[in-house]
Amino acid sequence: MLKHWLKTFSLAEMLQGMFLTLRVMFRAKPTVRYPEERTPYSPRFRGMHALTRDDAGAEKCIGCKLCEAACPSQAIRIVIGPNAEGDRSAVSYEIDQGKCIFCGICEEACPVDAIVHTRQFEYIADERKELLFSKETLLTVGETFKEEIREAKVADAPYR
Repeated sequence: MLKHWLKTFSLAEMLQGMFLTLRVMFRAKPTVRYPEERTPYSPRFRGMHALTRDDAGAEKCIGCKLCEAACPSQAIRIVIGPNAEGDRSAVSYEIDQGKCIFCGICEEACPVDAIVHTRQFEYIADERKELLFSKETLLTVGETFKEEIREAKVADAPYR
């Protein structure tokens, strides 16, 4: 009881806190000045989705709907129909980036590697409907980051 009373009135906890503050105050700051400086990301980082094309320029998606079935957040919606050659393909392919949890299961489920995650995370939307990426948007993202996607596949090759 006496020990507790002395500790309380001697302000020992407050002095310990002040010494801790002084000790930490002169250390190097862990803050990163974001646009100019970047922290490294994890090799497993998953960013914006993209639909890829094969070397001939044709869409890789065959419309199997495995990515839609595997998506735990039900963020993918695919409509199947015949393409110009009469083969089965995805007429409409939409991903709601607002619903997506970026788990990568859609990428793993795809048998032809049509859907991939890029390392891009800097995209914004003023309204929720702008986060609904259509097939054309996803193909454009795939074309824009084609080299990055190819490099990522080469880096991951031993693990597949």
